[in-house]
Amino acid sequence: QVQLVESGGGLVQSGGSLRLSCVVSRNIFSDSSVDWYRQPPGQERELVAHITTRGNTNYAESVKGRFTISRDNAVNTVYLQMNSLKPEDTAVYYCHASFSRVINVEGATAKREYWGQGTQVTVSS
Repeated sequence: QVQLVESGGGLVQSGGSLRLSCVVSRNIFSDSSVDWYRQPPGQERELVAHITTRGNTNYAESVKGRFTISRDNAVNTVYLQMNSLKPEDTAVYYCHASFSRVINVEGATAKREYWGQGTQVTVSS
C-alpha cells in the first residue's frame, strides 16, 4: 500500500515561514519524483515545486527565491520550506509522487501517481 502523509501546515502572518513535510511510502520513494501542488480557494490546483530522484528542482515563478523543496532519502520525506509568505500563498498544499515501472518484457512502462490528503496553509495580512 502506498501512502503520502503531509504535515506542517497552519496559520502564519505575512512574512513568516512554514515547513511542510511529506512522508512517502518507502517502497516507492527512491523511484519517485515528488511535487508540491497547491489549490487556493475557488481556484484550480497548481504546481509549486518539483524534485527529481536525483535532487534536481523546479519552481513556479511565483515562489522562486522564497520556497525550497528538498528530499531526505534516509527518512523517505520531501520538504517544502516556505519563507516570506504572502496572503496569496494561502491554499491547501498537496504532495504528489510519480514514477514509471516496466510492465512487460518489451520494456513498456506505466506511470503511477499518488496524492496526499493535503494540508492547509493560511497566511494572514
